[in-house]
Amino acid sequence: MPLMPKRVKYRKLQKGQRRGVATTGAELAFGEFGLKCLDNGWIKNNQIEAVRVIIARQLHKGGKLWIRIFPDKSITKKPAEVRMGKGKGDLDHWVAVVKRGRILFEIGGVPEEYARRCFRLVAYKLPLRTKFISRIHK
Repeated sequence: MPLMPKRVKYRKLQKGQRRGVATTGAELAFGEFGLKCLDNGWIKNNQIEAVRVIIARQLHKGGKLWIRIFPDKSITKKPAEVRMGKGKGDLDHWVAVVKRGRILFEIGGVPEEYARRCFRLVAYKLPLRTKFISRIHK
């Protein structure tokens, strides 16, 4: 089952804007290590799910994962070869709007080198540039 809201007031949303810097969700809140976003953009629900699967397989019940983003924005798409007009397209997928500086995922209960390796695998699945951050300062 895809990651999406249980119910929404309006099914079709406007595009919105992706500029700016994250004011909330920019600090580590739960785990020792995190993956911070360096670009503005959208992350699809299936990309978040792919990351969840990767980290769940890597952790082997050894650590804990926190997903700090949720896809609550609906994106519509018109079928191929349809003329202009005739209203807004049908709902296609859900995205999480992400601004730079936002913490996307956090991991706790694992060594730093292991967390780095997990987040490297995760970064390949994401459409935006990311950075590994740590609560533990050397």
